[in-house]
Formats: sequence, C-alpha cells, structure tokens
Amino acid sequence: MQAVVIGGGVVGSLIARELTRYKIEVVLVEKSEDIGQGVTKANSAILHGGYDDPPDTLRAKLCAAGNSMFTRLSEELKFPVKRTGSLVVARGRDELPRLEELLENGIRNGVEGLRIVEKSELKSLEPYISDEFNFALLCSSAGITEPWMVAISSSINVSENGGKIITSDEVVGGTMRNGRIEKVLLRSGRKLRADLVINAAGVFFERVASSFGVDVPSVKLRKGEYILLDKKASSLVKRIIFPLPTAEGKGRLVVPTVDGGVLLGPTSVELPGFTPEDVSTTYEGLVSVRNSGEYLIPGIDNPGWYVKSFAGLRPETDQKDFYIRKAEELENFITVGAIRSPGLTAAPAIAEYVVTRIVPETGIRLVERDDFVSSIKERERIKELSFERASQLIDKDPAYGRIVCQCNEVSETEVIQAIRDGARTVDGIKFRTRAGFGRCQGGFCSSSIARILARELKKDLSEIRQNNERSWIVSEKVRQ
Repeated sequence: MQAVVIGGGVVGSLIARELTRYKIEVVLVEKSEDIGQGVTKANSAILHGGYDDPPDTLRAKLCAAGNSMFTRLSEELKFPVKRTGSLVVARGRDELPRLEELLENGIRNGVEGLRIVEKSELKSLEPYISDEFNFALLCSSAGITEPWMVAISSSINVSENGGKIITSDEVVGGTMRNGRIEKVLLRSGRKLRADLVINAAGVFFERVASSFGVDVPSVKLRKGEYILLDKKASSLVKRIIFPLPTAEGKGRLVVPTVDGGVLLGPTSVELPGFTPEDVSTTYEGLVSVRNSGEYLIPGIDNPGWYVKSFAGLRPETDQKDFYIRKAEELENFITVGAIRSPGLTAAPAIAEYVVTRIVPETGIRLVERDDFVSSIKERERIKELSFERASQLIDKDPAYGRIVCQCNEVSETEVIQAIRDGARTVDGIKFRTRAGFGRCQGGFCSSSIARILARELKKDLSEIRQNNERSWIVSEKVRQ
C-alpha cells in the first residue's frame, strides 16, 4: 500500500511523517527544488496561542492543539522553538472589551497562559512599547520558530523511516478507475502507484484538485509584505507585539526572529486573480509596515537596521477556514487546503487529524508499525557550541573550523551536511544552515557555497543555481 503526499511545505511534510508511523509506503512530492520553499518560507513564523480564531472552526480546534505539540516536536526533529509569549495591545478602556472578547475566545478554544495586564506590568514586560498603550492580552504559550526547518526536518525523518522524497517534479494528474486513483503522474513522465493521495499543495491546492477532477472551494491569494531588521533592533522588543485585530486579520505586528533579528509586518492584500508568482513588494506596503512598527515600538523604524524586504502568499477561501476533506468524486483523494494563518501553528494537529480522522473515511485501515523512529540526529551549529565542544569537533574534522558565512558563523561542515540532507541550491543551504541570512544577505558567502555545492555534487559551477532551474549564477569562465 502506498500513499502519495503532494506538497513539501510544513503541512505536507508533517502529514508524510505522520503516515510513516504506520505500515504504508510514503512518497512526498514537491515541485520546488527543496522542501519548504512555498508558503512555508515566507510568513511571520509565529506559534499562535489560538485566542482569536472563531470557536467551532477548524482553525480554532487545531491551533491550540498544534501549539501544544510543538515543544515535543521540536525536541524530536531538532528545530528551534522559543516561547517568547505575545501581547495584543489596547490604548484605552474603550478598547478593553475587545481584549476581553479575545480572552473569552481563547478560554473557549482551550488556550493556556492567557490574562489581561495593565500598563505598569506591560511596561515591565516591554519597556520600549508605546506609552499610548494601557492594556494588553498576554499569551505566554505563543512563540516563534523557523517554519522551513519544521518542513525540512520532517522530510529528513520521513526519509529515515523509509519514505521517499521527490523534489523538482510536479504532479500533473493521474489515472483513475472505478472512482479511485491508481497512479499519480508527474511532469517528468514518472508514474507513482497510489492507494491514497493527499493534496497539500499550498496555494496550488485548487489546481491539483482540478487535475484529478475534484471540486474544491476557489482559492484566493492574500499577500503579506515584511521588513527584516538587524539584530540590533532586538534590544527594543522581547515578545510578539500585535495591535488589536481587524476584519483583515491580525494586523501589522513586531516579531522577534529565532536567530535574533526582528520582523515588521505583514500587510494583508487580496490579489486579483490567481497570480502565485506575485511576491513583489510595494512602496505603499513597506511604508505601511514601517509606520505600524513605529506605532507599536517607537524608534524601531530605523533605516540603519533594514536588512531586506520580502512578501509571502497565503491561500484562502470565502469560508475563511481550513478545507480538509475527502473528495466526493474519488474514494482515495484528500484535500488539505486553504491553510491560512494559523496554519503553521496548527500543522502538527492538522497532520494528526488527517491521518487519524480523514484517512479512515477512504476505507484504508492503517496499522501502526513498531519500528517508527521519531527523532533525527542533531545537526550541530558551530556558533551555538561551547568552546570545548567546538574544539573537539574541529580536532576530528578541520572543516568545522572553516567559517563560510561570517554573519551567522556557519562552518563548511554544516554546509556539507546540508547537501547530504538534500540541499541542491544556494538557497537550499541558506534555509538549512542560516548561511546568507545575516546582515550581508549572502554577499560574502554565496560564491563559497556555490563552489562547495559544485564540489560535493560533482557538478560544474555553471550548473549551480540560486533556488530554481532558471536562477543561474554563472554562465561560463572568463579566464582559465
């Protein structure tokens, strides 16, 4: 029996991992060159508490549950989680009822660690927050992570449990008989036997469903623009700071990042039509993000701290809730779509929900295996080690002492390990090691990483790409 999971984002990767707990062959198919490079790589990276999702929605049911699963998951899969806590701020007593509404929502949704604080405590928690704010909803269970590492680490665990990972290939349809999919067809011409197909294709979930003749709600794309600030900005903020939410969403916030930076944003603009390639930023959007950050933390909008701007997309439907269902048209096809915020937080609970609640609706009875390995080996980062441990590693492997990325202190051994784990592009190394995520944004280390990729993959340097087949870096030698 074989399951094909379409989409190597955080949701698809965790579903594939959850399936490997059972006696079923698992194949994870991702159209990009690496895991976690779609919706997963460009969002706020927040583990939400789950207090603002309407009770009785799937978002509400799966967000708080997913949040509580992240501590154990991070221990097993060796990705970072920081329980920073979050604050939703309000100015006067006229806005206090909205905080009380969020508090009540959170209690109904099963969120722990919620309470309303007044100005003196708010100032002790966040000394640099604007004096305009007199109240806040504190959520101690909220936190931050690296979403792409959740997906990448999950895929490593899938592989170590016998699953197959296919990247740089795209599902284009399948062969069906008697209301069931028999084979999944890839753009390369490859055919995969399929007893179960799970569509977790992010912004492309409607397109994938359509290729199998399955009707799902129409996807609408919402774009969010961000500004990443230097680590110097982290002196002004310790927690995730939200304004009061609006009908558009949770608002433009200030978020510490796992590696010590600060993120401002996002905007929330619905795109006309289906334009998944539109991840451009705009002058108006970035000004809005800057102003919103300054509104919450005066002084944080410092041009000397700007590192980069970027945009990410979120798949939504008119129903504003996750769409997780077995197809009516096909017995063995499940769609996991419209995974908008808080999709990252909910992802572990979504994976468990799909495998334990929705898969049985296909008639498949999964049998647990007794040799499932839940943990992967720690990939040690030289920057995070004690002097003694770093010395031990360098004595055994001198490449641990050769620093490739000066900004984030990434060693050559870490780059080589990332290649062994599946990285095939410069961005693949970036997201797995943080090389190129620092102040210079790869200006110093990209050429070294490209040469290491060429050497380890036994390719010519001209064959190395930034992130996809079209993103060539060098075309040919200009001198011998």
